[in-house]
Amino acid sequence: MKSLRYGFSTGTAATAAALGALLWLRGEGQDTVEITLPQGLKVPIPIAAIRRTQEGAEAWVIKDGGDDPDITSGLAVVASLRYTDRKGITLLAGPGVGRITRPGLPLAVGEPAINPGPRELLMSHLLPLLPPHVGLEVTLSIPGGEEKAEKTFNPRLGIVGGLSILGTRGLVVPMSDEALVATIHSELAVRCAEGCVDLCLVPGNYGRAVARNLKIVEKRIVTISNYIGFTLEKIAELPVKSLLVVGQVGKLMKVAGGTLHTHSRYSDGRRETFAALAAREGATSSEVNSILEANTLDEAVTTSRGRPWRESALAAAAERAATKIALAAPNLHQVGVVLFTLPDRVVSHSKAVNELIPRLEVEP
Repeated sequence: MKSLRYGFSTGTAATAAALGALLWLRGEGQDTVEITLPQGLKVPIPIAAIRRTQEGAEAWVIKDGGDDPDITSGLAVVASLRYTDRKGITLLAGPGVGRITRPGLPLAVGEPAINPGPRELLMSHLLPLLPPHVGLEVTLSIPGGEEKAEKTFNPRLGIVGGLSILGTRGLVVPMSDEALVATIHSELAVRCAEGCVDLCLVPGNYGRAVARNLKIVEKRIVTISNYIGFTLEKIAELPVKSLLVVGQVGKLMKVAGGTLHTHSRYSDGRRETFAALAAREGATSSEVNSILEANTLDEAVTTSRGRPWRESALAAAAERAATKIALAAPNLHQVGVVLFTLPDRVVSHSKAVNELIPRLEVEP
């Protein structure tokens, strides 16, 4: 199998562009600069272009996400520098770089969306090169970043005007789940900072549509994809009081069976779990076998409509999923689960749901 190529983060690109511009101002212009990443790895980053500006210098680095499906790959990350009388380094957001407008993120409201990791990387490379008693203003821009940001989670997080400068490690690991999990964690922190202590989790767009049909307000809904376990780890650290999880029956049947990562690469057992619950509720061996041979769990649930054991088996699955979720986040006071078949037919829910929904119908 072909090895996947690593890339570098927007934080590394921004640091390289800023370093390239500063070296050029010092008369030490280079086609490639070496960036030392937090783990000590030294990475050469090519400078795409550099020019003098009215007040200083400006350099471009082309973001390379490697073989990861990274929305920022191919974009230019631009650093414009000028010396100032203010000691230290001032970071500013130019066109295409977002600003923070909501609390809960690791940056204050009003700050440029340049995360702490990239800030430290910039400081460690630029500060040692500054003359004594001289400051530096660094404006970071990403041409086209505002349009790209509309396809990311930034608008939900309250980051407006563009993309974020990201990268704790400085590298982009191909096909990594890390960035998406970090985004989910950030969204949860933002919601809690805004007073949302009663939340609704959905795996994707179908779940979000069902949650809306249940009259749950948009601000309380968080999309978590397949990462329910990682999400619950974060929730266990936050002041969340209650949780409603609305998901497709096949996905949440995996949770009922004890799995907290529901991607098909890592888990299955949805038919087996439903078959076991159906057998406990009185399904015949022939009916159990039909469940096990169904193409999807949606099919098994739909074709079993009218069987005397179906409703109790699905209710048991919802309760078991709620119990598994509560065990993973013991700070929660109440957990509810709603099961649906595609596209939006609710087939069961746990007992707590009727108490939870009224709290989720109102704005926090």
